[in-house]
Amino acid sequence: MATLRFCPHCGANGLSLGIPAGDTHERTFCGGCGHVHYVNPKVITGCIVEADGKYLLCQRAIPPRPGTWTLPAGFMESGETTEEGALRELWEEAGVRAEIISPYSIFSVPRISEVYIIFRAMALEVTDAFGPETAARQFFAPADIPWDSIYYPAIRQILERYIQERETGTYGIYMGNDDTGRIHFMR
Repeated sequence: MATLRFCPHCGANGLSLGIPAGDTHERTFCGGCGHVHYVNPKVITGCIVEADGKYLLCQRAIPPRPGTWTLPAGFMESGETTEEGALRELWEEAGVRAEIISPYSIFSVPRISEVYIIFRAMALEVTDAFGPETAARQFFAPADIPWDSIYYPAIRQILERYIQERETGTYGIYMGNDDTGRIHFMR
């Protein structure tokens, strides 16, 4: 992470690292105007999209781990809702327009300061195009999913659980966290 040299609020030089008055965490702050520079987790939103019993995955074309498969997901942009971010990422990475059905999973990875919000979505339009972050896009039957090439263990867990629940037609909303990349599901 880049170190601030000047206060983004007043422009003063010489920021301090410490616990600002009335706070409980060490932060970068300006001794002149008191502005606190907060560093917060990044939010990643994405979708599980199913069509005809097959599940949409995107093969990564960029680091980290190019060549692995994942759900279409990415970082939210300022000014958008979690749903808008998930649908935008789905369009950019997979060339699919969809409608959000419901939230499905929220998990945190504190070690890398990320929060993932995954939605269930229904495809409305599937085009032949996909973005430059994607090497390939494919709908897989459960038996054909490249399980050993899934990008991140938590994504694999979410997809495995979703497929199990799809068979029963009963879906939960799950929360979990773990710095090892595994989710400890809580219902």
